[in-house]
Formats: sequence, structure tokens, C-alpha cells
Amino acid sequence: MGRLKELRKYVDAKLNEMPDTDKRTSAIVHLHGVSLAATMIAKKRGLDPELASMAAMLHDLHAYETGSYDDHAHKGADLARTILTELGLTSDEETDIICSAIYHHDDKLVVDSPMDECLKDADVIHHCMNDLSKDIKDNEKGRFESLCKEFGM
Repeated sequence: MGRLKELRKYVDAKLNEMPDTDKRTSAIVHLHGVSLAATMIAKKRGLDPELASMAAMLHDLHAYETGSYDDHAHKGADLARTILTELGLTSDEETDIICSAIYHHDDKLVVDSPMDECLKDADVIHHCMNDLSKDIKDNEKGRFESLCKEFGM
């Protein structure tokens, strides 16, 4: 089994432990949606699509497991490091790249490393396009407009 598939299996098992059906469905849709968007963005930008997808699969897992978004990006990076180490799916360098992206993904107004930006952008695409009836958040508007230009939308 490929390592991305193994990680998705692990994450899905964790999400399936969520007792609230609506929250569980929302979590699954978001993590898989951001994962797909991250893969596409990474391919376009010449980044490693597998690492981008892995970061996306883990980026909000801490929030879903605890029910809290309080400092979820930083706590999520710690959780991701624990999971990746436990599963032995990535090298130390790959783990650092993934955890950095998760750590910074909530800082939408700051520019960080290319992989960090990939995850931020994938998260914004999913936030903005998953439910078109919702207004775009102020801190995501500029990033979403740039993404629309980048992808010719």
C-alpha cells in the first residue's frame, strides 16, 4: 500500500470515531477536499504532490479530534509529527516539511515556504468553493483572488 493511501486509511479511521455524523461528514469532506486541492496546486507549482496531500490530510485532524480550534495549527503540527513518526511513513526532512505547512496553515496573511503556501492555498480553495453560498472570509479574499488568477478562473 502506498504511503498516502496508508495515511488516508489512518486518518479516516480516526474521523470515523467522531460520534456526531454531521461533524464527521464535514471533517471527511474537508480533509479529502483540501488534500485533492493541495495535490493539484503542488503539481502546478513543481512541489511534491504526495507531501502536499499528506499535509492536507493531517492539517485539521487535531481540531476534529479535540473539538477545539484553539491554536489548532500549532497543536496539529505536533500531532502530525507524532502520527508520521508512529507510522514511519516519512523521512525526518519530509516530516519537517509537512509539519511546517500544518504549523503555518492558519496564517493566511503571511507568506511562508512554498509548501506552506500550497497548504494555505488548498485550504482557502476548499473554504471558498465547498459552499458557494458562504461569503469569503476577509483574511482569505486576496489569496482566493490570486488563486483564481493563477488557475485562470
